[in-house]
Amino acid sequence: MTSFSRSPLTWLLLLACLTHLPAQAAKVAGVSLDDTLTVGKQTTTYHGAGVRKKLFIKLYVGSLYLASPTADAASIVAADEAMAIRLDVLSDLLTRKKLVKALDEGFAKSTGGNTQAIQPQIDQMLSFMQDKISPGSRYTLAYEPGVGTHISRNGESLTVIEGLPFKQALFGIWLSDQPAQDSLKAAMLGN
Repeated sequence: MTSFSRSPLTWLLLLACLTHLPAQAAKVAGVSLDDTLTVGKQTTTYHGAGVRKKLFIKLYVGSLYLASPTADAASIVAADEAMAIRLDVLSDLLTRKKLVKALDEGFAKSTGGNTQAIQPQIDQMLSFMQDKISPGSRYTLAYEPGVGTHISRNGESLTVIEGLPFKQALFGIWLSDQPAQDSLKAAMLGN
């Protein structure tokens, strides 16, 4: 029978095992992100997050939550399952006017320029983007199958927009072949 080694390394390893704490929520650009989000009755799990920058200005942190983790952006966009994107505003340079313009451009890119079929849903979403946008604002875009995309600001529900095609175009803004920013897409996919 061998005796238990009591070297300093052994004690450090033992201490590390005994004091191991559950994983903390991710922190990106100073923004603490939740480990999970509930969408309807389903739990989605943090998948990845990154910073949307324009001319070296950090505009917002975009984070992705999935019920079924995958790094395949196309399957995420197409999927009819619970998922969410959160946008945590970092800069006061992100105004309502600039956000609406960016969303319009994003919808055009994610649909290959064919927004006509979902234009009423786009208009519905944009009509709820009336308030001043300020650092610390948090927008959650959470898709619930069979219900639609829940749009909320700072935990307050603004509207629910029906339809899988709208969700696909919305998530495509960040995850399509022409995303808002390639590095943000990669970070949201956990790369």
